Amino acid sequence: MTQNGTGSAALIVFGGVLVLLALLGSRIESLDFGGATLRMRADAAERFAMAEESERQGDIATANELRAEARTLMDAARPIATDYGSVRRSMRPGASRLRALEEVVARARRLAQEQSFEPAEVSRWLREGTDEERITALAMMQASPELWNFEATLAAITHSHTPFEQYHALRLAAQMVDVLDAGQARRLAEAVEAQRFGPDADRKLLGEEIVRKVRRCSHER
Repeated sequence: MTQNGTGSAALIVFGGVLVLLALLGSRIESLDFGGATLRMRADAAERFAMAEESERQGDIATANELRAEARTLMDAARPIATDYGSVRRSMRPGASRLRALEEVVARARRLAQEQSFEPAEVSRWLREGTDEERITALAMMQASPELWNFEATLAAITHSHTPFEQYHALRLAAQMVDVLDAGQARRLAEAVEAQRFGPDADRKLLGEEIVRKVRRCSHER
């Protein structure tokens, strides 16, 4: 109860915030309230860890619910994936479109640096996602070694959907070489050498760089 008009307005706004929280829950990244930003982003990795613990304790229902909530956090990356698809569809191939696509990729990298994502979900995007989700996942992995997945990266090189995707898969693989075991490094080099890059100098140079790194690491071992 209040006799103050400003107080009444504040209560109404706060009530709206509570309703929004009830409806959207963990999907909300932040809300501006009274000049302050209320942070509400849940951490996906933490939720997946909680889900694993619940499952170990036999609480399958809670585990499934926690995993579902964690997956919704990948929604933060969906606008980037959507923008990538829009650029590809709306612009003619050429230098301008390539620059625009690289700007979208850079946004995905920044997102991975600023927020926590569950590695399994990012890998799932790369393995099973649309073209837009796959390139977004590659960019996120490039920015965050915690998200790296060798098998998914190797598959993106050997079964890429577009030359642009293969370029970024190669770029990611070049970052990973130093931490691969001998078997993984050999498989990577063999996969890269089996590719036919045609006149694409950028992919060819990246491929040659990867093979050189693998050979150097093999000699050092």
